[in-house]
Amino acid sequence: MIDLSVSRQQIDEIDRQIVELFEKRMAVANEVAKYKMETGKPVLDREREESKLEKLCALSHGSFNERAVRELFSQIMSISRKYQYGILPHSDEVTNFKRVDCVFQKNHPRVYYFGVPGTHTQQAMEDIFGADIEGISCQSFQGVMEAVEKGRADFGVLPIENSSTGGITANYDLLLNYKNAIVGQHVMKINQCLLAVPGARLEELRTVYSHPQGLLQCREFMEEHPYMQGVEYDSTAAAAMKVAGDKNPVQGAIAGRRAAAEYGLAVVADSIQQEKNNSTRFIIIGPEEVYTRESNKLALCIELPHRSGSLYRILSHFLYNDLNMTQIESRPIPGKNWEYRFFVDVEGNLEDASVKNALRGIREEAAFLRVLGNFTAS
Repeated sequence: MIDLSVSRQQIDEIDRQIVELFEKRMAVANEVAKYKMETGKPVLDREREESKLEKLCALSHGSFNERAVRELFSQIMSISRKYQYGILPHSDEVTNFKRVDCVFQKNHPRVYYFGVPGTHTQQAMEDIFGADIEGISCQSFQGVMEAVEKGRADFGVLPIENSSTGGITANYDLLLNYKNAIVGQHVMKINQCLLAVPGARLEELRTVYSHPQGLLQCREFMEEHPYMQGVEYDSTAAAAMKVAGDKNPVQGAIAGRRAAAEYGLAVVADSIQQEKNNSTRFIIIGPEEVYTRESNKLALCIELPHRSGSLYRILSHFLYNDLNMTQIESRPIPGKNWEYRFFVDVEGNLEDASVKNALRGIREEAAFLRVLGNFTAS
């Protein structure tokens, strides 16, 4: 019978040798980095790495070992690149963002927000900027982005993510179509109500209008009242405006108390969302790529090479630079079947060495990288 203690001693000795050889390899990688520093060669040489992996796999025995050797040395090469990114001097800036003392310094700013008056986004806008603003409602996400880019608005406010239903995907895609940047965020608790004309009764309602997110957030309530049919509408406040205008006692709307007050509706049922701590994250859009010393969150868009393991290798740059990733959202790339871009939020400031390190590595290895914003997250 095999003596387990002897086998474990052998493994311990082999592991010790592996660590010793790994450190020798990293010392040589340091010499390689110096050479690349003197010659201006890029850190990543895909052809060299692939050729090297093929030769190493040929030394292994069996299909399992061959695959394991490829995975092992792919990781070792990735670690070596991250080390080289860190020690090489860089004269180039990672982004075109400029540091400013204050992002929201204009008095009485002109701010576009999504939806008609009474929407949650309007409330978020007023929470952010206060009462001394010129708030302008806009019926589409795209209209808000265009107003900011073309200078009709100083800022725009858009919902981007809900705690119970996830990302609002249309806004992620829009971020890439404009030159605007994310300059701030605001998280607001969302309390959804069932609204109807005064005198309407809950059991008499048959059609309930709301934004798709509102219906999703109140899915359980709707299932408990199957006689009511949910109908998607442009926004929660627009749904309230329709119900008020139609004056039909069998119609209802899922919206906030602000919308009820705005359009003279009664609250038939309060706090009907299934997640009682339901919150929405709003982003503030500005026309310039700016950040401050206090900015502590980065929003990135990354497109990956269409190769096995590419997402892991890209995300590992955050791991090796000790950056905390707080959110990731995938979206299909138009015109490229089964290929995706990723919207990622990480903690950090563009002046942090760790952030610069990670972005340089990702920029060299990703098919596409754009920093969408560096802002303060409360």
